Amino acid sequence: MNTNNPLSNNTFRKLFTAQIIALIGTGLSTIGLSLLAYDMAGSNAGAVLGIALACKMIAYIVFSPIIGGLVHRFARKQFMIMMDVSRALIVLFMPFVNEIWHIYLLIFLLNLFSAGFKPVFQAVIPDILNDDKQYGKALSYSRLAYDLEVLLSPTLAGIALLYFSFSSLFVLNSFAFIVSALIIIITLVPKAKPVERTGSAWNEITYGVISYFKTPRLRAILVLYIGIASASSMIIVNTVVYVKDYLGAFDNTTVAIFFALSGLGSMIAAFIYPKISTRIEDKIVIQTGMFIIALSLAFMSLEPSFIPALICWFFTGMGLSFSQIPVGKIVNMSSNPKDRTAYFSAQFALSHICWFFGYLAAGQLALIFGFSFTASFLASIIAICLIYSVLFWPNEESSILKHAHSELIHTHSHLHEDEHHKHTHQLENNNENHEHKHKHASVTHEHPFYIDIHHQNWPKG
Repeated sequence: MNTNNPLSNNTFRKLFTAQIIALIGTGLSTIGLSLLAYDMAGSNAGAVLGIALACKMIAYIVFSPIIGGLVHRFARKQFMIMMDVSRALIVLFMPFVNEIWHIYLLIFLLNLFSAGFKPVFQAVIPDILNDDKQYGKALSYSRLAYDLEVLLSPTLAGIALLYFSFSSLFVLNSFAFIVSALIIIITLVPKAKPVERTGSAWNEITYGVISYFKTPRLRAILVLYIGIASASSMIIVNTVVYVKDYLGAFDNTTVAIFFALSGLGSMIAAFIYPKISTRIEDKIVIQTGMFIIALSLAFMSLEPSFIPALICWFFTGMGLSFSQIPVGKIVNMSSNPKDRTAYFSAQFALSHICWFFGYLAAGQLALIFGFSFTASFLASIIAICLIYSVLFWPNEESSILKHAHSELIHTHSHLHEDEHHKHTHQLENNNENHEHKHKHASVTHEHPFYIDIHHQNWPKG
């Protein structure tokens, strides 16, 4: 088997299978939720779903940094299993709701546990796949999994609804989470490296976000996510409005075709990214994706007819995929392996803040000013974000940076595995993780640089 293929790694193959099963189950539940909302609220179902989506974003934004900062205190494998089982139990309550506020509560709780599972899952993958090419392909596969969920879930839901009520979709989702948990149980998940940082629970919770903002390339990524969320929200929120009100196609099949073309563009980009990434650096790939979505939304503002609009949706999906797939590699190269989960959790929370406001902007601007103005306005936002990244994303050939340290005496948990901590003392096992006051001499050196307990500020120049 090709060693550059991440699926040749048994651990990744199992976790990827668990991810696909859980995603398809989630897709079934999303369709079930839409039908449940319509069953309970009728014509107000859209408003109910909008509030439910806001509850989802709030859960992601609030709890992801908390979990990312504290999860190192728990075993990652058992933690992910617990998150899957918790999600399975919550979904089973869905068929029994009889008040709309029950939907909001259950959606919030469901995504609270998703906010715990997803960043930890993302942070485990680089520990499994040390090869950069393998990791890049793994990110593409992960993107494909999300796109397949969008394409396959409606089909599977349609088949299920031929024989069962929509409540069965929640049961199937619960079963999918249980299967995902069982797969993780039989998977050998590597232990997380012991973290060095110390301090209060609040310091640990905020550590990832603070470190994220101190890293120039990650600040550029966050600004780009404002543009990514703008384009994604335009597709998710306003496709049905454009197809039905502007194109006059009142059947739901046409709406599905537009979503499918966007998903197809995203999938094709995910397929070709591994080859492109061997020739073009990820920064350029991301910026090219941003350029594509800026042009696509500018073209949307012209309110194109059916076939040109389908082409526009296709390229928007492709641009969104190119601009998001490499982000995992950028976050990974920017974080100390011991703090990786905190960084991925920060990325997860901060990017979903962008989507929270993106959904609101796309919906309200289209309602007040119309589709054309909204598309052109968001295209301008995307262009500004792209310009920011060109100006302020440092030109770095690698993550290795030369920098200086002043003499430092401090206390934190550590091992004797690197040049910072080569000292001797009386320990029964000198290789165990331990904590005591120790001294670092002043030094100027270079190595892969990231914000951590020993590097609190980015080197100037």
